Amino acid sequence: MSTPYPFTAVVGMDDLRLALLLNAVSPAVGGVLVRGEKGTAKSTAVRALASLMPDVDVVAGCRFSCAPTAPDPACPDGPHEAGPGVARPTRMVELPVGASEDRLVGALDIERALAEGVKAFEPGLLADAHRGLLYVDEVNLLHDHLVDLLLDAAAMGASYVEREGVSVRHASRFLLVGTMNPEEGELRPQLLDRFGLTVEVAASRDPDQRVEVVRRRLAYDDDAGGFAARWAGEEEALRGRIVAARELLPRVVLGDVALRQIAATCAAFEVDGMRADIVMARTATALAAWAGRDEVVEGDVRQAALLALPHRRRRNPFDAPGLDESKLDETLDEFGGPGGDPDPNDPDPNDPDPGPEGGPDGGGGGVPPQRGGPDSGEAAGSAPETGQAPEGAPGAGAEQQPARATEPFRTKMLSVPGLGEGAAGRRSRARTEHGRTTGARRPQGALTKLHLTATVQAAAPHQRARGRSGPGLVVRRDDMRQATREGREGNLVLFVVDASGSMAARKRMGAVKGAVLSLLLDAYQRRDKVGLITFRGKGAELALPPTSSVDAAAARLESLPTGGRTPLAQGLLKAHDVLRIERLRDPSRRPLMVVVTDGRATAAGSGDAFAPALRAARLHSAEGTAAVVVDCEAGPVRFGLAGTLARELGGSAVTLDELRAESIAGLVKDVRDVSATRRAA
Repeated sequence: MSTPYPFTAVVGMDDLRLALLLNAVSPAVGGVLVRGEKGTAKSTAVRALASLMPDVDVVAGCRFSCAPTAPDPACPDGPHEAGPGVARPTRMVELPVGASEDRLVGALDIERALAEGVKAFEPGLLADAHRGLLYVDEVNLLHDHLVDLLLDAAAMGASYVEREGVSVRHASRFLLVGTMNPEEGELRPQLLDRFGLTVEVAASRDPDQRVEVVRRRLAYDDDAGGFAARWAGEEEALRGRIVAARELLPRVVLGDVALRQIAATCAAFEVDGMRADIVMARTATALAAWAGRDEVVEGDVRQAALLALPHRRRRNPFDAPGLDESKLDETLDEFGGPGGDPDPNDPDPNDPDPGPEGGPDGGGGGVPPQRGGPDSGEAAGSAPETGQAPEGAPGAGAEQQPARATEPFRTKMLSVPGLGEGAAGRRSRARTEHGRTTGARRPQGALTKLHLTATVQAAAPHQRARGRSGPGLVVRRDDMRQATREGREGNLVLFVVDASGSMAARKRMGAVKGAVLSLLLDAYQRRDKVGLITFRGKGAELALPPTSSVDAAAARLESLPTGGRTPLAQGLLKAHDVLRIERLRDPSRRPLMVVVTDGRATAAGSGDAFAPALRAARLHSAEGTAAVVVDCEAGPVRFGLAGTLARELGGSAVTLDELRAESIAGLVKDVRDVSATRRAA
């Protein structure tokens, strides 16, 4: 077993370390979501926490970690007699993003259950994590069906395995810690709310601190055991402080003034539900215990708000997490008691030495970086691009300032025709592991979804030959049938957006951005990957490679400049190259191309610029790419070029006005009808 990196040797990361330690003091806080760019020691810090957690007492031999003083009466390994147990280290269980359902919840031997009536159950990761820590790296990439199982276990404190009327239940209460890179996509709101606290981390820009990070990491890689030994004293001191804070926690008083401040803060920031109030109360209490105090003060409430609320006040996936600290201070002052409370961040003469770099609770005091927040003045990743249209070209002139998008609206579903086999999602029909049962087949590998009727039908003709003499059905592995299911898949929605001079009217461009933003919101809800290509001036640019982060696409769209010629053909050819590469990377994910243009192609020099665009469109049609053209042409004189382009793409055209609500239902039908006609031909 490798030697873990010492927690106290992590340089900086004050907010992250504090959030993790508060959960070590009070697991009821509900876990931590760590958001940040790649290479910022998120996983290192989380894995280092496990060695600091106090040991847990368990029933000897119980695979489900029952507490010896209060064993679970429904434990599959029980019943257990209450009594002394054995101590073991707190487990940190890692859930891989690509784990199967059986690996997470456990596997039930269906063959023995049917033939012998025996509940032969192999526990999964949820059983291993009971009374411990469940860590999910890249939690935002976790498949939806695993997220559903996590939500159920977190809500009920138990895991249920149900297979054709045979069920097993066991307790599963764990500290959930997840790390994610926001560039790769956001979390579902339901799972996001299950994390008690959130912190954002970023690499330090201080050269001295970066030097220290590299020095310590190299020393650890050269001699992990020796490096850990040098930090053993600090680790033991921190472990003792956690134990002391846990012992103090039940005696900490949460007064009426502090409780009123918590309720007022949650109301002021309009967070949904009551979970935020409860988490803030538990966090403030843990902060007081960590500081060695037996009463919650205003500083604890403020710090708890900065850790517990940023991820709960998002109204849509394009909102960056963050908190208006001036509004927070005003709320605390308004509902605070007379005389004021001491600041918990002031040095305490009785506080143990915090260690190098201010220790695990020094520095930032739990304040997440507010980059890209609603009060930072700019959206994350929205630095405007630069460029100038060539002088003398059609539509040339000074580059327009980016137009603001109109309010997004609710759209109906665009889908890709046919039956796919892509990643689970909510857009197009597909063969999936989850959904309605459509048939049965012999299992390929482990049996996961039993088709009971087909299994009985396969076994029934052989009962006499197998010597059946009683009421039980004699079932063998060859009789087992796997259920085939149909559900929905996520697609690759590639936006090809015209940003040329002919589109530069601010009112019209704002409407275009609002329409694309609406479709991006729909893509987020349907678990799609999205990409963004823009074309203007001399060529086309891949503004955002295909990603699961629709908020990154929204940020690129918001800062999109306009002006210059309309190289429509280059935009379509760029889209063809991107889709060709994506088909190699992920052949099962089917694309849907959304072209946003008025169709008025222009190019340098003389000649027809629209003919090359039609030839490029035929490349997409030949490969069967589902396509929709959003016609942005305006004015009294209309050429209908977008409709011509849509016909060459084998798709359908829709105006900006028709893009809303019921009009899209007809559009989807048109896309399907055109595709069916093309296949029949």
